[in-house]
Amino acid sequence: MADITRRLGWRHLRGAPTAHIRHHRSGKLLHDGPGLSFWFRALTAALSEVPVDDRELAMTFHARTSDFQDVAVQATVTYRISDPALASARLDFSVDPDTGVWRGSPLEQLGTLLTETAQQHALAVLARTPLASALVDGVTAVRERIAEGLGAEPRLPATGIEVVAVRVMAIRPEPEVERALRTPAREQIQQEADKATYERRAVAVERERAIAENELDSQIELARREEQLVDQRGTNARREAEEHAAADGVRAEAEATRTVRLADAEAARSVRLARAEAEGAREVGDARAHAQAAWLRVHSDVDVATLHALTGTRLAENLPNIDSVTISPDVLTGLLSRLGAGGGEVGA
Repeated sequence: MADITRRLGWRHLRGAPTAHIRHHRSGKLLHDGPGLSFWFRALTAALSEVPVDDRELAMTFHARTSDFQDVAVQATVTYRISDPALASARLDFSVDPDTGVWRGSPLEQLGTLLTETAQQHALAVLARTPLASALVDGVTAVRERIAEGLGAEPRLPATGIEVVAVRVMAIRPEPEVERALRTPAREQIQQEADKATYERRAVAVERERAIAENELDSQIELARREEQLVDQRGTNARREAEEHAAADGVRAEAEATRTVRLADAEAARSVRLARAEAEGAREVGDARAHAQAAWLRVHSDVDVATLHALTGTRLAENLPNIDSVTISPDVLTGLLSRLGAGGGEVGA
């Protein structure tokens, strides 16, 4: 929209770079171009403002497929006014000289023209396409047909309109049909999800089984190693016992040898001692025998009374000290009898 200000009965217009301004006065074109700025009188001026920038026109329309299913088409057409003079001559782009507002609705007219033209070509394509194909490949087919149809439409160049681009965002069926179409896909997705879940569970079970087998193998290996350890310990114990037994045998043999040697030495010493003692005893016996023989030879020439006297003296020397002697009558009688008998023998 142009910016118009008032000054003492005059008006000043300042246009935008994307707006083409045409100023007529008394049927003559005084100003023509984008982004103009000039003074004018409101009573004699005829102004028109044509936008020359690219504009987006969003459209949504309904169509029916070959299998009688209603679909909604969402599309966007990008266009521009390439010939402002022609467009202002075919459509009402005039503005109020006091406010700068369009007096009509030229852009709505352009939108209606483009929407109806695009809808006509889209309906022609979808009417020969089943719903399934329309949902799969219909977007490209409809876009190409709309672009081709708008490019071949004679009214657009005649109005100064140039189509820049056509985009079709979606072709959607009715909600009930869409839910019905989604059901098999959802079921398949659910089946795939369940399959993935089962496979994941199977993998988890397989992993758990592998882990359990590894643990069991580890336990078996540990038990085997423990068995080897026990065997090794038993072997070591047997070796140690054998070594101890051998050492004890060696010690016992050494001790026995030493004992035998000591015994032999002791026996030899005992034999030597016994021989020495026997020799000494024999020599003593011989000395005693010689002494006794000499004693007997000495006493053989002595009379019996002297021998008795010597015997009594020797006996007295060997008797212990006697403080008192008690002689019973019987003993005294026996002694006297013996003395008497002895005296008789001596007298005889």
